[in-house]
Amino acid sequence: MDCLFVTRHAVATDAPYIYTLLQNAFREYAETIGISELDALKETISDIEYEINNNTVYVAIIDGHIIGTIRVEISGDEAYISRFAVNSSHRNMGVGESLINLVDKYLKSKCIKRAFLYTASHNINLVRFYYSRGFYIDSVSHERGYPRARMVKEYSEVITGKDLL
Repeated sequence: MDCLFVTRHAVATDAPYIYTLLQNAFREYAETIGISELDALKETISDIEYEINNNTVYVAIIDGHIIGTIRVEISGDEAYISRFAVNSSHRNMGVGESLINLVDKYLKSKCIKRAFLYTASHNINLVRFYYSRGFYIDSVSHERGYPRARMVKEYSEVITGKDLL
């Protein structure tokens, strides 16, 4: 099945749709890892609007519907990737890979040296996905009630504006 979608920066009017996508994806994630409390599930539409206006948020869209999202916060020469989600009916179609590739290009253009994110260390599909994108497990903590891997990707190459086209 072909999946024709576009990726772009999120705008404030996307916030309600991103909210719905994140609620569905992170409820599923919470069930998979066996917990009921996740910060992502406490986020409001206003919180998402704030993130869109103050950090970098990308979306993937098919037929006018947001089917994926990813958030990036830069601090110095490091970046934190969060709220990465793809609608369950559009997984394994390249949406997540496209979003993470877009983030890679963006971070390289900003001369970021390393990016990190967190995921459940025993969710093999997610860990495998991140490994295939160049991340590695730096550490595992349990303070949120489940084994949570801090995954890191180091960037050595810098790209120019023409590489983003």
